[in-house]
Amino acid sequence: MKKYFPLALRIIVAIILIQTLRFKFTAHPDSVYIFTKVGLEPFGRIGIGIAELIAGILLLFRKTAWAGALLTLGILGGAIMMHLTTLGIEVNNDKGVLFTTALVTFVLSGIIAYLYRKDIPLLGKRL
Repeated sequence: MKKYFPLALRIIVAIILIQTLRFKFTAHPDSVYIFTKVGLEPFGRIGIGIAELIAGILLLFRKTAWAGALLTLGILGGAIMMHLTTLGIEVNNDKGVLFTTALVTFVLSGIIAYLYRKDIPLLGKRL
């Protein structure tokens, strides 16, 4: 169980990150609306999509899971702040699903970062 739990977490977060890319990269109206409202359309939408793709890939490999988790924490920390300051919890009548998904993914990424903290170069040995 202990052996597979971290792997399962990594796969779940990677799937969440990667499955949202189709909305960003195809300029889905909801995605365009969100990034327009926060003043980041189109470069922010595409740039954040690329960052999420990189984070998702990094999470799939044990040696780079720490980097994927930290990158995900940064990306989703920004997304959560945008929800709390500009977008609101509910976006386009989604009943808060996007915000809740961001929170859950943020927490799971925090757990992954903690589990793989010893793999972080320069800091890992001290943690």
